[in-house]
Amino acid sequence: MATILVINDDGIKSMGLLVLIKQLKKLGDVVVVTPGDEKSGIGKAISIGQVKVTEACFGDGIRAYETTGTPADSFLIAVNKILKREPDLVVSGINIGPNLGIDDLLTSGTVGATFEAAIHNVPAIAVSYCVSKITAKLVDKQKVSINDLEVAATLARKSAKYVLKHGMPPDVDIISINVPENADYEKILLTSLCYDGYNDIHTEVKDGYKIKSWALRHYPDGDPGTDLYTIKNDNHISITPIKLEFFHNTQAMGELMKYIST
Repeated sequence: MATILVINDDGIKSMGLLVLIKQLKKLGDVVVVTPGDEKSGIGKAISIGQVKVTEACFGDGIRAYETTGTPADSFLIAVNKILKREPDLVVSGINIGPNLGIDDLLTSGTVGATFEAAIHNVPAIAVSYCVSKITAKLVDKQKVSINDLEVAATLARKSAKYVLKHGMPPDVDIISINVPENADYEKILLTSLCYDGYNDIHTEVKDGYKIKSWALRHYPDGDPGTDLYTIKNDNHISITPIKLEFFHNTQAMGELMKYIST
């Protein structure tokens, strides 16, 4: 039986996590290792101090653990301490909020967990439900219902089933699924990552600045064919394949190396 490790960044009580587990348990042995509280915007950070791990109860024979660490911590602790082996698949989410474009890719704790998985050659899927606006994060996220998340959860299950049977598509390390509000199954597009950064997301407060709200309007429009454009302008489901690879143009460094070597 396949082992599916489930992680999120909204915390162990998130509706997105509960709905995802319900779908994935149809495919294999689901093990949940995830932060107890919200860790949004933390990317692939790992904790330097102590990370506490306690068992949680989900019923249906599902092993579940909540940690005081980050989503990336959750992957490492699951592999090295709990499972003591690599899972067959990591599914991260369902995030309540978008994960679109290069800034989200590097900022999101949801995607951060899949980065850690990909680094260790474990197939990974990130799933996000793109609510258009979050003003008071925890309160607004709690308003999202099971019905709202049905499309995202079903796509997660279908994608997971394919990967478990056939493996990841060639040159793909992470599959990022973003589902808009009121999504239509027939409106789904294969997209590329938008490389435009955030607009002005900080609001002035006493002694500094604060991100008071998180809304799609804060994102750039992006170009047609990108994940951002597809969600923000087309209101289509976006499926983005991601390869975790940095390019190193050593040939372009010739003159610089001569300069610093003399």
